[in-house]
Amino acid sequence: MPRITPERREARRAQIVAAARRCFSRDGFHQTSMPDIATEAGVSAGAAYRYFANKEEIILTIAEDAFRLVFAPVQQLAATTDHASPAELVAASLDALSTETIIDPAGAEVPVEELLRCGVQSWSELLRNETVRTRAVEGFQGMLASITDALRRGQAAGAVPVAVDPERGARAVMALLHGCLLQRVGFGLTNTAGIAADIQMLLGSTHAPPREEGPEARHVES
Repeated sequence: MPRITPERREARRAQIVAAARRCFSRDGFHQTSMPDIATEAGVSAGAAYRYFANKEEIILTIAEDAFRLVFAPVQQLAATTDHASPAELVAASLDALSTETIIDPAGAEVPVEELLRCGVQSWSELLRNETVRTRAVEGFQGMLASITDALRRGQAAGAVPVAVDPERGARAVMALLHGCLLQRVGFGLTNTAGIAADIQMLLGSTHAPPREEGPEARHVES
């Protein structure tokens, strides 16, 4: 029997991932079995196991694809400019969420809605699957570090208020991104460009609240 070429192997793997993505998006992770995925992909049940040890590996692959779509533009902007504002970091992600399809590494067209539905579902796995949680925490901490560094450089360039704590600010940016993702999937947020503009106006027109003073700094004038 001739050996399968690397190109053919990658194409078959992508075929199985695409089938799993459709199943997960439609029926959910726990209502989908490996035989279901194989049937959707048009391969034998045994063929799926030649590419993935179990369903968990496929879930991780698709979840990472989903969050790469959301966060890679933010990370790229954070790495390539010294004057990114929080609103600009959020807008970079919302631009990616506004598209209908993307092209995966294998050259296949992927519906963004399908991918994001899988990403949101993966959050529930953080509460029950330690492997998924560990990978998610690693990715989250990496993004926080990138955004924190971008905010520090933004402060030096005058694009970020000096009163903002960069680490807390990074968590605020991530909270906006997660919230927009959830609204996009669960609550019909389609006008992501409009939301990005509103965030720009809100963040651009507000001033940082005064820092709370400790007891030792307070005094009463006589």
